[in-house]
Amino acid sequence: MKMLRRNVLKGIGGVTVGLPFLEGLAPRKALAAGEIVPPYAIFFRQANGVACAQDTDLGAEPERFWPTTEGPLTAATVAGRAMEELSAHLDRLLVVGGVNMQDFNYGDGHARGALQLLTAQGPTVEGVGGDSEAAGESIDNRIGRELNTGGRDSLFLYAGMDGWLGGPCLSYRDAAQRRAAIRDPRQAYMGMMGIDESQFESLAARQKSVNDLVRGQMQALQARPELSASDKARLDLHFTSIRDLENSLSCNLTADEQAMLDGMSPGYESDDGDAVLNAIRAHMQIAALAVACGYTRSVAIQVSSGNDGSTRYRNLESGDLMENYHFLSHRRASHDSSGGIIANADLLHHYVDVQFAQTFAYLLDHLAQYDLPDGSNLLDCGVSVWCNDNGNGPGHSNRNIPFVIAGSAAGFLRQGEYIRLPEETNHARMLNTIGSAAGLRKTDGSFIDDFGDPGLPRGVLDELLA
Repeated sequence: MKMLRRNVLKGIGGVTVGLPFLEGLAPRKALAAGEIVPPYAIFFRQANGVACAQDTDLGAEPERFWPTTEGPLTAATVAGRAMEELSAHLDRLLVVGGVNMQDFNYGDGHARGALQLLTAQGPTVEGVGGDSEAAGESIDNRIGRELNTGGRDSLFLYAGMDGWLGGPCLSYRDAAQRRAAIRDPRQAYMGMMGIDESQFESLAARQKSVNDLVRGQMQALQARPELSASDKARLDLHFTSIRDLENSLSCNLTADEQAMLDGMSPGYESDDGDAVLNAIRAHMQIAALAVACGYTRSVAIQVSSGNDGSTRYRNLESGDLMENYHFLSHRRASHDSSGGIIANADLLHHYVDVQFAQTFAYLLDHLAQYDLPDGSNLLDCGVSVWCNDNGNGPGHSNRNIPFVIAGSAAGFLRQGEYIRLPEETNHARMLNTIGSAAGLRKTDGSFIDDFGDPGLPRGVLDELLA
């Protein structure tokens, strides 16, 4: 057993199981300074804007996304809105409206939104639409590069079909240098746990857990007298979470699920919205484990391609799979404005928003399970961000881009509120604020104000600070 800043158990065959914070093994000054779990950022991206109040060529559409009033978030202010699905976490949410992207000439609204979302950068070449590339690093990559132990890459996770913008398109190392995404939740899990495919398959075949490969060390750790009752409960939850994750990926599988893992019909490369969001939930379990054990300070999770033009999410009324999401966002049966009108498309778009809200809630539920000695939990330690490429559909506006932030990063951000920022607010300032909340600092120790295109205003948003 090796105890470092990132506490781990080393097991059979080089297996590595990261551990959550344990107060009984922490240096006294870490507890005194409140440095229990360092802040982190998890980004969860949705495409195509949200179903909100607007006038379109098909008529006026009602508000179905934003809270009814600014100020405190309550059951009444989110009733009937997509964010009602987050009701269990209202006191930990910061809903931010009025954030605008720069109208860079990408030649396509989806390219402008998706490639700018985490970079706050314009295109390397203007006006080339689906061939566009962003002209700088993404904030998730910078957090990992500057804050992860040894400069380990942040996690970039993806589920869904490829398509517009080539599939994974959010995370950049530098100008025109996209990062490859991990699509198969198993691969992300194996990389984090230090096991290979044969070990994973052997564990699955024997209905065993990675826990079984470190069982001796686990038992010795749990018997240590320095550990408090809270530590032991925290360990039990952590190991149970690992087991639950494995069960969702490899144990007690149906024939179809086994075929998925064998690459015959992988749900992480599907156009079925249920399969895609289930794969995203598996990615979210990995994200929660990764930040809990200090494997990474940054995760970006992308659902499908640049315009999510293949995924068919479920109609919450009929139970059937709907037309592909991009068509719904255009309100027409086409990838442009030429197709036939889809009846009630604005309501169907709302159903997609609801399913994304439910999936975001799944992440928050997992983070909130990890209790910490100071009475907070893992959700409180960092920021989890549900964000969008566009402000709405079908216009795919670059204005009023939704940002729903959960967690205060240990008191850095305000919570339990809906704040509408001044209309001129550029989202580069939002990314500098999130990066600062996650722990990024300039060389003089001040909050970052140097992320994104240098022609944009880039200071932190004081309105969001606690």
